[in-house]
Amino acid sequence: MEVLNPQESLRILEAALLCAHQPMSLREMRQLFDDTVSADTVRSMLAEISAQWEGRGVMLCEVASGWRFQTRSDVQAYLDRLNPEKPPRYSRATLETLAIIAYKQPVTRGDIEDIRGVTVSSQIVRQLEERGWVEVIGHRDAPGRPGLYATTRQFLDDMGLSSLAQLPTLEGLPVAQGLLPGMEDAMDDTVVDPAHAGSVESEDQPSLLESVESPSGVAVTADAPAVIPADQDASATDGAPLSFPPSHP
Repeated sequence: MEVLNPQESLRILEAALLCAHQPMSLREMRQLFDDTVSADTVRSMLAEISAQWEGRGVMLCEVASGWRFQTRSDVQAYLDRLNPEKPPRYSRATLETLAIIAYKQPVTRGDIEDIRGVTVSSQIVRQLEERGWVEVIGHRDAPGRPGLYATTRQFLDDMGLSSLAQLPTLEGLPVAQGLLPGMEDAMDDTVVDPAHAGSVESEDQPSLLESVESPSGVAVTADAPAVIPADQDASATDGAPLSFPPSHP
């Protein structure tokens, strides 16, 4: 079996990350080297690659599904000039529903209606499911066994987050005051799966609804994927903060 020197291994890993259509998991990265490299070694290599790209227009970032290169927010306005079309944006009611699910999950439609004070349209929930941001993860032991909704790994990837623990606090969200009466009380029961907890720095991440309502652009994070293969679908390739591209087919 060929033995690679550390510099060659870094080049291979960097090339794979730059060409990947989706975030790469540690398992996939180890497969590059026939599993002869440990997960800790891969993490060390990722840290070294990240340091090498410091100060450039793109950066290496960890999200829920793995690692990817993505553009930095301060260059996105210039990249948007190459793609002036604004992707469709979701309604305020849809964004409020998404915020409730993100912060109060798992929740039923009844829970969402109690917080918002209005009936939740089936179309709103369907939009979020088709976008791949929410899913039914179980049913409450109550009459009718209503479905329990939670956010998905795709939601975290599109938000540029590696875990629910990185969601901004309610104090920093425009959704916290006025838009969602009762959200503060509901947050007392918020469930965050510790298995998803991460340590990625998030100080550059925009607050949830600031991102969602941003008019500037392309994919779904303040920092968007840097490499856009020609055969990648639009929902993963449009580049900047959360003004939404078409949902997945």
